[in-house]
Amino acid sequence: MGKRRFSGLEVILMVLFALMFVTAVTMIVLFLTGEPGVVKDESTDVFVPQCPNIPLAERVDCFPDAGASKQTCEQRGCCWEPLDERNVPWCFFSTNHGYTVESVEQPDPYVMQAKLKRNPSPSLFGADVQELSFHAEMQSNNRLRFKIYDAQRKRFEVPHEHVGSLNSDPSSPISNTLEITHNPFGLTVRRRENSRVLFDTTMAPLVFSDQYLQLSAKLPSHNIYGLGEHVHRNYRHDTYWKTWPIFTRDAFPNGGTHNLYGHYPFFLCLEDESGKSFGVFLMNSNAMEVTLQPAPAVTYRTIGGILDFYILFGDTPEQVVQEFLELIGRPVIPPYWSLGFQLSRWDYGNLSEVKSTVERNRAIGIPYDIQYTDIDYMEDKKDFTYDKVNFKELPQFAEYLSEKGQKYILILDPAIATSKRVGNAPYEAYDRGTQKNAWVTESDGKTPLLGEVWPGETVFPDYTSQNCIDWWVDEYERLYNEIKHDALWIDMNEVANFKKGSTKGCADNNLNYPPYSPKVLDEVMYSKTLCMDAKQAWGNHYDVHSLYGYSMVLATEKALQRVFGENRTLILTRSSFPGVGKYSGHWLGDNAANWNDIKWAIPGMLEFGLFGVPYIGADICGFFDDCSEELCRRWMQVGAFYPFSRNHNAQGYKPQDPAAYGQNSAVVESSKRYLIIRYTLLPYLYTLFYKAHTTGETVVRPVMHEFYSDSATWTVDRQFLWGKHLLITPVLDPGVDQVWAYIPDAVWYNYETMERLAVRKQHVQMHLPADKLGLHIRGGAVLPTQRPDVTTTYSRRKPMGLIIALDDNMQAAGELFWDDGDSRETVKNGKYIHYKFSVISGMLTMQVTHAGYSDPNKIQFENITVLGVPHPPLSVSVTHVGTGTGGNTTTSLPTANIQYDQAKEVLFLHGIALNLGETYAVQWGDGAEAYQRFNCHPEDDADEAKCEARGCIWEHTAIEHAPWCYYPKDYGYTLTKNEATSSGMTLDIARNKKYRSSGRPDSPDIDTLRVQIHYHSSDMLQFKMWDPATDRYEVPVPLSVPATPEVDENKRLYKVEVTNNPFGIQVIRKSSGTKIWDSSVPDFTFSDMFIQVSTLLSSRFVYGFGETEHPTYKHNLNYQTWGMFSKDQPPGYKMNCYGVHPFYMGLENTADAHGVLLLNSNAMDVTFQPTPSLTYRTVGGILDFYMVLGPKPEMVVQQYTALIGRPVLPAYWSLGFQLCRYGYANDMEIESLYKDMRAADIPYDVQYADIDYMERQLDFVLDRDFKGLPALVDRMRGEGMRFIFILDPAISGNETVSYPAFERGQAADIFIKWPENLSNGIVWGKVWPDYPHVTVNESLDWDTQVELYRSYAAFPDFFQSKTAIWWHQEIKDFYENITKFDGIWIDMNEPASFVDGTVGGTCLGNQLLEFPPYMPPLESKHLGLKHKTLCMNSEQILSDGRKVRHYDVHSLYGWSHTKPTYDALLSVTGKRGIVVTRSTYPSSGKWAGHWLGDNFAGWDQLSKSIIGMMEFSLFGIPYTGADICGFFNEAEYEMCLRWMQLGAFYPFSRNHNGKGFPRQDPVAWNDTFAEASRDVLNIRYTLLPYLYTLMFEAHTKGNTVVRPLLHEFVEDKMTWDIYKQFLWGPALLISPALDQGARTVDAYVPNTRWYDYHTAEDVGVRGQTVPMPTPLDKINLHIRGGYIVPCQRPENNTFYSRKNPLGLIVALSDRGAARGSFFWDDGEGINTVEKEQYLLTSYAAESNTLTSEVVHNGLDLADRPNLGVVKVWGAGTLQIKQVTLTDATGTTHSLTPQHNLASQELIIDATSKSVRVDQKFTIKW
Repeated sequence: MGKRRFSGLEVILMVLFALMFVTAVTMIVLFLTGEPGVVKDESTDVFVPQCPNIPLAERVDCFPDAGASKQTCEQRGCCWEPLDERNVPWCFFSTNHGYTVESVEQPDPYVMQAKLKRNPSPSLFGADVQELSFHAEMQSNNRLRFKIYDAQRKRFEVPHEHVGSLNSDPSSPISNTLEITHNPFGLTVRRRENSRVLFDTTMAPLVFSDQYLQLSAKLPSHNIYGLGEHVHRNYRHDTYWKTWPIFTRDAFPNGGTHNLYGHYPFFLCLEDESGKSFGVFLMNSNAMEVTLQPAPAVTYRTIGGILDFYILFGDTPEQVVQEFLELIGRPVIPPYWSLGFQLSRWDYGNLSEVKSTVERNRAIGIPYDIQYTDIDYMEDKKDFTYDKVNFKELPQFAEYLSEKGQKYILILDPAIATSKRVGNAPYEAYDRGTQKNAWVTESDGKTPLLGEVWPGETVFPDYTSQNCIDWWVDEYERLYNEIKHDALWIDMNEVANFKKGSTKGCADNNLNYPPYSPKVLDEVMYSKTLCMDAKQAWGNHYDVHSLYGYSMVLATEKALQRVFGENRTLILTRSSFPGVGKYSGHWLGDNAANWNDIKWAIPGMLEFGLFGVPYIGADICGFFDDCSEELCRRWMQVGAFYPFSRNHNAQGYKPQDPAAYGQNSAVVESSKRYLIIRYTLLPYLYTLFYKAHTTGETVVRPVMHEFYSDSATWTVDRQFLWGKHLLITPVLDPGVDQVWAYIPDAVWYNYETMERLAVRKQHVQMHLPADKLGLHIRGGAVLPTQRPDVTTTYSRRKPMGLIIALDDNMQAAGELFWDDGDSRETVKNGKYIHYKFSVISGMLTMQVTHAGYSDPNKIQFENITVLGVPHPPLSVSVTHVGTGTGGNTTTSLPTANIQYDQAKEVLFLHGIALNLGETYAVQWGDGAEAYQRFNCHPEDDADEAKCEARGCIWEHTAIEHAPWCYYPKDYGYTLTKNEATSSGMTLDIARNKKYRSSGRPDSPDIDTLRVQIHYHSSDMLQFKMWDPATDRYEVPVPLSVPATPEVDENKRLYKVEVTNNPFGIQVIRKSSGTKIWDSSVPDFTFSDMFIQVSTLLSSRFVYGFGETEHPTYKHNLNYQTWGMFSKDQPPGYKMNCYGVHPFYMGLENTADAHGVLLLNSNAMDVTFQPTPSLTYRTVGGILDFYMVLGPKPEMVVQQYTALIGRPVLPAYWSLGFQLCRYGYANDMEIESLYKDMRAADIPYDVQYADIDYMERQLDFVLDRDFKGLPALVDRMRGEGMRFIFILDPAISGNETVSYPAFERGQAADIFIKWPENLSNGIVWGKVWPDYPHVTVNESLDWDTQVELYRSYAAFPDFFQSKTAIWWHQEIKDFYENITKFDGIWIDMNEPASFVDGTVGGTCLGNQLLEFPPYMPPLESKHLGLKHKTLCMNSEQILSDGRKVRHYDVHSLYGWSHTKPTYDALLSVTGKRGIVVTRSTYPSSGKWAGHWLGDNFAGWDQLSKSIIGMMEFSLFGIPYTGADICGFFNEAEYEMCLRWMQLGAFYPFSRNHNGKGFPRQDPVAWNDTFAEASRDVLNIRYTLLPYLYTLMFEAHTKGNTVVRPLLHEFVEDKMTWDIYKQFLWGPALLISPALDQGARTVDAYVPNTRWYDYHTAEDVGVRGQTVPMPTPLDKINLHIRGGYIVPCQRPENNTFYSRKNPLGLIVALSDRGAARGSFFWDDGEGINTVEKEQYLLTSYAAESNTLTSEVVHNGLDLADRPNLGVVKVWGAGTLQIKQVTLTDATGTTHSLTPQHNLASQELIIDATSKSVRVDQKFTIKW
C-alpha cells in the first residue's frame, strides 16, 4: 500500500506539538539544573535569556519605552527582576543579546576593522541589522575614532564641514588603546599611559536596528560634564538614572530635563585628582537620548544614522576641550566691539522708543556698544523687510549709532511668509525663493512644506541646498543695502514651527512615528517643528533636523562674507551643533526673570565652553516676566562677565535696561561699576578668545579645569573663571549679602581692593553687599587692561596697562593679542601683535612675539599695577629692547611715578609710556636678595673686618635696617645621622667648619648637636636641639605632653622634613602645603653663650611675644627686634618688661593658625624681618620648641594652654570693680573713699592696700598709720566687700628689733646666696624696705635715697619647697594676727632690686654672666644683665636639688613666686580668692592673673592696654587688665573717663595710681564723672555671669576671654589688623573711644548680625567700618546675633548682685536662632569644677522657642538662682502678645511680654514664677 500523506492541518499540528515538546523539555532541564543561562541544544530557535548577576547600578534598560511588564520584557529576551525602586531598570539586558565578531583585520598598526554578526535574539523594535562593520583608527595620539555601521547598506552620516577635512597623524598603535571582546561584541578603551579603562561597552550588548541604535559604556568616574542642550541645574551631572533627550527644539529653558535648542552628544569625564580626563563625542544628528546611571555608565539611544564615536584623551580637562575643538573646529574670534555691553528687547514698538532707550543709557554714562532690534522692526514680521511706519528711519539708524561709536544688530528668522506685503504688494523674497526651489519640501520632494511662524503661514528654507544658500546670500545682500547694520542674529532655527509638522499634519509612517521615540519634549517627533518625512538636500528631515541651525549658520557665514567682505562681523544663533562655534556665538535662549535662571546660566555657559562656543551668555535680567530691581542689579553684576553680555527682554514686560530703573538707581550704579571693570579687562577677554581660536582653550572656565586636583572644585558651578586668572563669584539668591564661595588653592587678590585673600582651598562666607560681586585675580596672572570708555570704539584709543598678581613664587605670566578688532583672518594673515609677559625676580619682561600690526592710535602702556609686592622698591628701571643695531636703552622711572601701598603690598607704576608693539623689561629693585639676608653681626659695632672675621659677607644695601653683614648660604650645620620612627626623629648634626667660629671667643661653638623631633599629638610636635656631650641648663617648668605620641601619620596635621646643607627643620601643614616653620636658612649658631636660629614665616601676620609694649597687635616685620628678660621696667616701646613669653601665634595666608613656644628662660631677643622671617637669639640653655597646629586661632590657644596649663578660675568677686593707689596716707583715706563710693552708688567689690600700709615697706608688718585697717577690712567684708594686700618678695635684713619674716627665713636657709666656691653669703639687694629709725628725704634724687635709706634685702628662692613652707607661714600669721584678706597682690618679682646686682655693685664670679658675649637689646643693656636685679652668678636651687645660676632662671622668678602664693592663699583663707602677679612666664596663668604694670596716664595707653590684654590672652593669662587712668602722671578728666569706660571691660578691672599724683578714682572728679562710671560699671556687673562663664571656659577648655576679632572672624582679613576693638568671648563686641576729643568711633562691624547693646536694635550693617556716635557718656557695645548672654541685675557689689535672678539676652541670628551657656558655682570655693560642685546649663532659641538644658548640676540649693528677665532681640515686627513658660514639672505659666516693635525687643519677665535655672524650662512666644 502506498504511503499515507499528511494533510496541511496535520503537518501544522505536528510542528506545534514538536515545538511544545522542546519547550517542555527545556523547562524541565531548567527546573532540574537551575541553570537559566545554559541552553544545551545550540541549534534550537528558542531564545533563553542569560541573566547576569550584576550590581543594580550596572543594569542597562531593555525597555526604555512605556509598558514594561514581565511578559513584554521576556518577549524581548530580557531579564525581569522588579524592585521597590522605580529608577533602576526592572527589565534589563541578558548577556546573549548583541553581536559576535566574525573577523578582525589590522591593515596597519593604527587601524582596526571587524565584521560583526547579530546573535540570534528577540528584537526590541524590529528591523535589526544583521551584519555590521566596525572601523577604528587612532587619528592622533589623543584621538580614537570608531564607527559601527551597516555592512550592506549606506546609512545617513553627518556631513560635517570641518571634521571631514581632518588629516590623521597617529603615532601610538591602536592596540595600546582599544581592545575588542568577541562574543558578545564589546570594546574597551584604555588610557595608554596607565591602562586605565575609560570606556567599556562590554557591560551591555550593542543594539543596531534601522531606527534604534543603542550602546552602553561603563565609565571610570562620576565626574561627567556636558551633553546638551538642556538646562542642567548643576554643571556636574547627576548619575542617578538621569535621561537627557537630545534633539533641537524651540522650548523654554525652565529647568526641566527636556531638550532645547542645540544638539550636543559630547561629554567630558574627569577621571580623578590627577586631572586626566577624556571626552566622548557621538557624531550623530538623529533624535537621541543619553542615560547616565550610577555604575557609573552611559547609554546612548539614537533612532537613526550610525554610531560614529570619537574618544579624546587629555592630561587635563582643558586638553580634552582642545582636542574636541581640533576635531570640530576652533571658535572664531568675535569682533572686539562685540565684547561690549548690548541692549535689546522684543517689541520696542517703534524706532523712537529704541532711540529713547539708547539716549537714556547714553545719558547715564554706562559702557554700551550694541543696540538690537527684534522682529518688531519688520513689516508684519517678514524677513528682509522693515516697518516703514514705526521704523521708517531704520535705514539711518546704524549711522545714528555709529556717530557715538555704537553698533547695530538686527534679527532674521528662517521661516518665510507666503503672504503678500502691505498693500497687497508682492513679497519678493518669497517669490525669489520659490523660483529657486529654496524650500524644504514635503515627502514628495517637490511640494514646499507649509507651516506657521511669526508672520503667519510660512515655508522653510532648506539651507542644505545650494539653491537656498544662493537665495539667502542674495536676499541678505539686498537687506544690507537697504538697512545698514553690523551683524546678524538668527533665531527660531531649531527649526521652529507653530504647527505640528505642517499645516496638513504629518503622515503615519516610521519617520514621523518611529518604533521608538526618545523622551523628547511632548514625545512627538514633529512637535513644534517639521514633519520628519520632509525632504532636504542632505536627507530626510528625520536625519537632519538637528542640523538645521548648523546649516543656517554655514549659509549665513557665506552671506556675511558677501556683505562685509574683509570685516569680521558676528553671527548669533539660537540652534547649534558641534562646529557652530567656528562661525557663531549663542545665547542660552528665552529664559525668565527669576533667581533660578540667573543660577542656571552658569552651568549653561560652562557647557558651551566645552562645546566650542565660547561667545556665550544668557539674557541678562531675564527674557520673560518683569524683573525686580534686586534681581536685575545682581544679574547685571554677573552679566558683566558673560562673554556675550546682553540685556534682553520680551514683549509686554517692563523695560529692564539699566537706565529704566532710574538715573541714580542701584542698578545703574552697579551696572556701571562692573561694566567699567569689564571694559578695563577687555584686552584680557579678547586675548582669551584668541587663545580659544588658536589652541581651543576655554574662555569662561569651570574652576575644576584649573584646580582639578582639588575634589572640592568638581562641583563648583555658582562661580566661574575668565581663563586661568579671574574668579567671578556672583550673588545668585534674593535678600542675601553672604555667598558660600570656594577659594581654590592659589594666591588670590580682591580685584577691587587689591588685597591678598587670607584663605585658600576652602569655602568661605564671602560678604557681598548689594553693590558688590566677588572678583578675584589669581596669583601668577599678568592681565592686560585698557582705560575704559563708554564704547569700545573709544576705549580702543585709550592707553593700556597691566595688572600683575604675583603668586607664591613671586612670579606671574600672561599674554596679549591685539589686532584691529574687526578684520577677518588677522591671525592667519599675521596682522596682529602678540605679547608674552613674564615676571620673575622683580622683573617684568614684555616680549613681543609677533608684530604684524601697527595700531593707528599710537597706543602706549600707561600704568602697571603689581599686587603682592612685599617690600617697597628701591628703584624702577625700564629697558627698551632694541631690534637690529638699535641696542637697548634703560631709563629710571622717576620716584614721582612710583607709588607703593605698604598695607596692601601693591606697587603702582604710573606714566611709563611704553609703546604697544615694542619689547620692554621693567625691573623693580625690591632688594629681594637683601631681604633674604640674616644678620651675622647683630651687635651695634659691625664693620667689614669684624664681619669677615666671622666668616660672613659684608655688602652694602640701600634697604634701611637690612644687614650689611650676613651669613653665607651654607652657613650652619649639616646632617650626619637621621633615625626616623613613627613617633619622631633623632638626628645628629655637625657644624660646617668651612667657616670660622661664630666670632665670640668667650662663647665657644659647639660642633656636634643632637636634635629630637617628637610627634606628641595630631596637632602638636616638639623639636629640641642640644649638646649631647654637656649637661646644659633646661627650663624646669613642667609641661603637659600626651603620654603616648601620635604614631599614625594620617592623623597628624603636619609633616616634618629636614634639609641638609644648611640643616633645617621644615614643618608643613598637610591640608594646605604651607610651611609654617622653615629653619633651612643660613644662620644657625649654637655656642656656649650665644644661640641663634631663624625660620621663614608662613605670612606677615604674627602675634605675641612679650612682655613689652607693642604699638600694634600684629607685629611689624620691618626689622624689628624685641628683647625678653624680666625686669622692673614700666611699659615703653622696646622696653623689656616684667614677664617673659617666648610664644607667638602665626596666621597663615590660608587663615589657618599655629603657635610656637620656645621653652628657654635665658635673656633673649627676637628679630622680625620682611622676608618674612623670624630670628631667635638667646644667651644660654638649649633650643626646645613646641608647636601647636590649630588650625583656628582659638584652637591654638586651647592647645597651648593644654600644654602649659589651663588658666585659674578666679573668684567671682574678683570680676568686680577694684580700687587701689600707692600713696594712701592712712586707713582713714581708704575709709573715706569707701564711703564716697557707696554714696555714689558705684559698683565696687575690692579695695587694695599698696606698700604704704606696711611699716617702712616691710612685708607682714602693719604701719601705725594703718592700725585701723583691720577693723575697716572686717567692716567692708561684712558688707560684701573684699580686701587684697600687696607683698613684695624682698625681705629686709637690717632690722634692729625682731623681724620674724627674715629671722625664720634665714634659719630655714631660703634666701638666694652666692655659690659656695665664691662665698656662702646672701646676695643682698635693696628694694622698698627702709632702714629702721631713718626719716626719708624724698626731695633727694632716687639713687641717693636708695643709698642712704634703703635697707639690705634678701630674696627668697621660691624654687625650694622649704621656701614655700616659710612663705605660707608668714602669710598665715599675717591673716590670723594682723588682718584678714581675700586675695594677694605680688609685685617686684622680676626680681626687682634698686641696685645693680648686689649692694656695692660688684658681682662675684664670672663677669661674662653679667656682660655676656652677646647682649640682647634690653633696656640699659650697657649696664649688663644685673641691672635693677640680682647678680647673674647668684645661685638658686631647684626643687630636685639641682643648683642653677640666676643667669638661667632669672626670668622664672615671678613664676616660682606665684604658685607658693596661690597655695598659701587657698590654705590660709579656705577660699579661692585671687593672686595678681607682675612677673609671669608660660603657665603662670594656672595660679594668677596679671596687670599690665606701672603704666602712664596717656591717651596712647588705652589702645596699648587692649593689645596687652589680647597678648596675655594668647599667653594663657585671661585675668588681665591695665591700671585704669594710669599709674604714673596726672590723669586728665576726659582721658580718665574714657579709660573708666574701657576698663569696665578689662577682666581685671582696677583703677590704680601712683604716689604723688592726684586721685583718679571715680568719686575724685565730679558728679558727671561718677554717674558715667556708675553707668558703665552697672553694664559690667549686669554681664558678669557671662564673663564668669567665659572664665570657666578658659579654665576648662583654654578659650580666650578678651578675644581679638580675628579669633572669631579669621576668614575676614580686615580683622587681622584690628586692635582698637575687642570681644568678650564670641558674643560681646567692645568698640571704645580711645582718642582725645573723639565723639565718633570708626569701628569695624564684622560680617554677621549685631545688636546695639544700648538700644537692642539690629545695627543693620556688617562687614564694614562705620562711624559710631560716641558721646562722652557712652561706650559702643554690641551683642552678636546667634548668641545667648546670661546676665544679672547689678548691685553695689557681687555679694548682692549674685542673689538676683538670672537674666538672659537672646540675640537672634539671621535665621532666628541663638545659643549660649551659663556657668555658676558658689563663686569662691576651692576646686569647685574639679569637685563638680557647679551648675552648667545650655540655652537654645529657635522657631520662637527658648529651651534650657542642664548639662551638669552639682550646686548647693542655696546657690541656685531663679530665672528673671529674658530679653529677645530681633523678635520681629509682628506684635507678640502671648508668652508661655513651661517649667521642669510640666506646668505652663502665661506671661505678659513687652514688645517694642521699633527695636524688635521682646521683654519677658519670669521673676514672679520662681523657676530655678538649674531645672529645664521652655519659653515660647
